[in-house]
Amino acid sequence: MNIGDTAKLNTNPEDSPETILRLFVYGTLKRGYWNHQRFCAQARSIEPAVVWGRLYHLHAGFPAIEVPERLILARGTDDPLADARIQQEIDTPRFGRPTGDWDLIHGELVTFTDPQRDLPPIDQLEGFRPCGHSMYQRVMVAVLVNRKPCAAWIYDGSPIRPSLSGRRTEGIWTGTSFG
Repeated sequence: MNIGDTAKLNTNPEDSPETILRLFVYGTLKRGYWNHQRFCAQARSIEPAVVWGRLYHLHAGFPAIEVPERLILARGTDDPLADARIQQEIDTPRFGRPTGDWDLIHGELVTFTDPQRDLPPIDQLEGFRPCGHSMYQRVMVAVLVNRKPCAAWIYDGSPIRPSLSGRRTEGIWTGTSFG
């Protein structure tokens, strides 16, 4: 499967809309990277997508994205099903260019059908703790996929980026190390 291809996996016509959870991934969870198989193997679909933000390649070897605060539609909780329902309640979010020096960040929209099974391990990987200090915050933003906007969760690295050294990267994280 090529990076630009859409993957359709574990398609179940009985999936109810409230159990669908969409997650935008931009780093080690993308196809071809070291965390993809372990955490995204149960995905129903994977499609190329973009979001607005600032992408950083951290010296620790992984990326962090900073999303514009005013584009955040919701903040993640410790209840995956409630977060899936919140996502379904957002009709069609506006996907417009924010004011400032924000870039279009390329990644993948991963759709899961069992948020209770699939989201907690990813939250743990990303160091997301809704009631405590977190490495990343899980927030909902507008994502553009197949030229259509939709609401999706993303791990925002704004809390960690100032404390970790790295460099800003335009558009896509490739996992290449510093030279």
